[in-house]
Amino acid sequence: MDLQPSPSGRSSTVGRISSFSVADSGGQTLSSVLNNPHAGKLEASWGWWSVAPPEFAPLTSTKAACDLTRSDFQSYVSSISDSYYRFEDIRNHTTKEQTLDVDNIGEALVACLREVPALYFKEDFALEDRGTFRAACPFTDVSENIMLQEKLSHYLDVVELHLVKEISLRSNSFFEAQGQLQDLNVKIVEGCNRIRDLKETIQLVDTDLVDSARQIQELNATRTNLLALQHKLKLILSVNQALSALKLLVASSECAGALDIIDDLQHLLDGDELSGLHCFRHLRDHVVTSIDSINSILSAEFMRASIHDKGDKDSVILLKAKARASISLNGEDVGVNLDEEETTNFRDRLLPLIIGLLRTAKLPFVLRTYRDTLTADMKTAIKTAVAELLPVLVGQPPESDMGAEHTVDADGGGLSLASKLRSLSSGSFVQLLATIFKIVQAHLVRAAEVKRAIEWVMCNLDGHYAADSVAAAIALGAMVAESSQESNGQGGALPLSASLRSTSKVLSSPGKGSDAISPSNLSKNFRADVLRENAEAVFAACDAAHGRWAKLLGVRALLHPKLRLQDFLSIYNITQEFITSTEKVGGRLGYSIRGTLQSQAKSFVDFQHESRMTKIRAVLDQETWVEVDVPDEFQAIVSSLFDSEAIVSGSKDNAESNMTESYSNEGSQVGSVAQNEPTDSSSTTAVNAAQGKAEVIERKKSDAVTSSQSNNSNTKERGKNATQTLEYGGVSYHMVNCGLILLKMLSEYIDMNHLLPALSLEVVHRVVEILKFFNTRTCQLVLGAGAMQVSGLKSITSKHLALASQVISFIYAIIPELRQILFLKVPEPRKSLLLSEFDRVAQDYKVHRDEIHTKLVQIMRERLLVHLRGLPQIVESWNRPEDADPQPSQFARSLTKEVGFLQRVLSRTLHEVDVQAIFRQVVVIFHSQISDAFSRLEIGTPQAKDRLHRDITHILGCIRSLPSDNSNNSATPNWGQLDEFLAQRFGAEAS
Repeated sequence: MDLQPSPSGRSSTVGRISSFSVADSGGQTLSSVLNNPHAGKLEASWGWWSVAPPEFAPLTSTKAACDLTRSDFQSYVSSISDSYYRFEDIRNHTTKEQTLDVDNIGEALVACLREVPALYFKEDFALEDRGTFRAACPFTDVSENIMLQEKLSHYLDVVELHLVKEISLRSNSFFEAQGQLQDLNVKIVEGCNRIRDLKETIQLVDTDLVDSARQIQELNATRTNLLALQHKLKLILSVNQALSALKLLVASSECAGALDIIDDLQHLLDGDELSGLHCFRHLRDHVVTSIDSINSILSAEFMRASIHDKGDKDSVILLKAKARASISLNGEDVGVNLDEEETTNFRDRLLPLIIGLLRTAKLPFVLRTYRDTLTADMKTAIKTAVAELLPVLVGQPPESDMGAEHTVDADGGGLSLASKLRSLSSGSFVQLLATIFKIVQAHLVRAAEVKRAIEWVMCNLDGHYAADSVAAAIALGAMVAESSQESNGQGGALPLSASLRSTSKVLSSPGKGSDAISPSNLSKNFRADVLRENAEAVFAACDAAHGRWAKLLGVRALLHPKLRLQDFLSIYNITQEFITSTEKVGGRLGYSIRGTLQSQAKSFVDFQHESRMTKIRAVLDQETWVEVDVPDEFQAIVSSLFDSEAIVSGSKDNAESNMTESYSNEGSQVGSVAQNEPTDSSSTTAVNAAQGKAEVIERKKSDAVTSSQSNNSNTKERGKNATQTLEYGGVSYHMVNCGLILLKMLSEYIDMNHLLPALSLEVVHRVVEILKFFNTRTCQLVLGAGAMQVSGLKSITSKHLALASQVISFIYAIIPELRQILFLKVPEPRKSLLLSEFDRVAQDYKVHRDEIHTKLVQIMRERLLVHLRGLPQIVESWNRPEDADPQPSQFARSLTKEVGFLQRVLSRTLHEVDVQAIFRQVVVIFHSQISDAFSRLEIGTPQAKDRLHRDITHILGCIRSLPSDNSNNSATPNWGQLDEFLAQRFGAEAS
């Protein structure tokens, strides 16, 4: 490379000298210079390498190499140390100057700023400015101005000096850059020459070879463009024709064909064929508008087919109900079910509508609308039925309902709807409920048919001609629904065309994406959504019917607990049948109406229990504890309720026969709805059967109570048969009026337990309560002598006690069977607690009976003590010789007379076992008390001994005749202490 020119025009020889010096000094090393300890002082110049190397003998080692140490070189190091240090100083000085020259670039300007005031470096420095001039030349005399001029000259020299230094430091880089720039200019000129040559070559090639090929290519491109233009024109024509056909199809409600055209247009919109065509800028809006119109048409047609085209069945049902309410006709009810042909036609009518709604993914939305419409239609139908039937039913003559208030005129005018409902008799209200039942059933049959038709389309079209169409519609609708959900999740609702476009993309790339959004999964989810909305629609209709029915029951909530059992049972049974039937259709439990019915049934049980508690309290307070004849109706009650053979051998079916007969037709409506059987008057039949059964039971019981309260002669005059005792388990019981009333009440509780099985637990609690009350109050009245204050009895006799014992014994005997019958409906988890309650009640009755028997024994003991207190005066008369009466004393005769009277009373009333148990204790008391009393007497005369012997013999004869079980081993009946006393006083022969 050429040497760069110097600033003065001469070539720089620095590089050449440097290279020469390094090459020439290659043989002179630092060691050859420093190894001469005797050389003279070197010149202090940069030419130290020009000195010839000294000649000296090499060092010879006097020791082996392995024995050398640093101390062996100490003399040599000390001799060359000065020269070495001088060499290091020179080298360090040179390195430092070179470093300072490079690093001090720009230091000159900094030095100028330090030496020259900053005023002269301002950008706006101008001596013409007055302020600047005064600041630069503050002096006034000549001498000071001369000094200022010298100072300014000094400042100028300083600046020039430092500028020169800076220029000298940058001169090498400047000239080097200038040289590189000249080389670049040369290369640029060479490049331009080559480019010019290439252009000439290309021009020659283009002229000779490319022009013809390019013309062919341009012509081919023109042909392609013309073909594309022709295709576009044909596409525009077809789109225009499709739009015209779409308008005609939508106007004529041909939804299937319109949807096919929309699918074709949508595919065009999803592609790029129509992009850039300004004439079709509103095509997407037209498609969306058409889809909305088709959805409206399909929705309206679906509503018409599902709800509004069911005919005038409601009106026919109302006419039948009015006729039946007016003239009590038993005509045939209106059939509300569809036959097989009607079902097929109905499904065929719904099939294209469902397919169209599936294709647009609007079927779930339409089903939600259908649910709301069906619910509103159900409520309106029930409201209309109530409004039209109330004037007819209110005008009927009132029945003898217990607790029903009939404070309304014949036309029912001037009263609110709730007042009119409350003024209805129970029979009229049941007729109203039966009519509503029919209307609701008609609506639910239609809704159930719609539900089954949709399920058939969605799930059971295997082998049908429309199976493929339905599958494709479900897949397309699932994709549209998924795209709509994604767009809504992203914060904005895309139009249906955008959803269809994204749907087509998903369908076109089935391999992409996760399994969660695969077409099969989307179809399953969409089908599940449709089926769920389908089921929700029917359930909502059932729930609406439940709500209206519960509202009707709620209006009469204060009246129903006061009804007779058969009247309430008719309402309860038809409501239960209504619940079962609607739940069968709806597929879910109606908790609201079940809660209302359960609440009213509980209120009925509570009211009936309170009325019976009040009645039994009044009967007990008026009871005179006189034996009454038992009418045959009560014996029939005992035989039917406590048939031990039926209870032991079988079965709950026998125990539940009353309930089964009363509503044996329950569930028939359910079967008719579910199985499409012809509908008859099953609900009315069930209600009539329940009413008839309950009326028979009530009439028998009322007659039985009436007969029990009358005497035997009045009973015979009415032609009623009666017996003196009540038979149960082969044992006869003498009864009083309160016992028969309690038996009737217990049978009514059993009927409530059978007919209201859901409230069996409540009924059992009430039975336990009334049994406890009867036992407690009877104890207060008889044992506690309360009947003397409340019933006006002068005293409580043994007859009263015996009859009370018989009643208590009868109740105690029937408690196990009563418990077994009542517990047939009690849930298993609650049985253990109630069993313990019944066991405690039974134990209380047993204790009460034993206390009555103890009281009878105590009465006899008290009478004995009374007679024994007068015995000393009688014994004094025995010592008089003039007394020659051969009869026993007054003491013995009176005592045995009272014992015989007690024996006769108890033997006629109590059971033999109880009589023997009572007199066993009486015999023991007589033996001990009489023997003790006679042993304390002082008998001195023969006449007195004879009298004592006669009295003892007379008393022992009475004791031996008493019906006591012989508890000792003696052959003599009722042998005891008095026999021993007789043997001691008068010898074994006398005894």
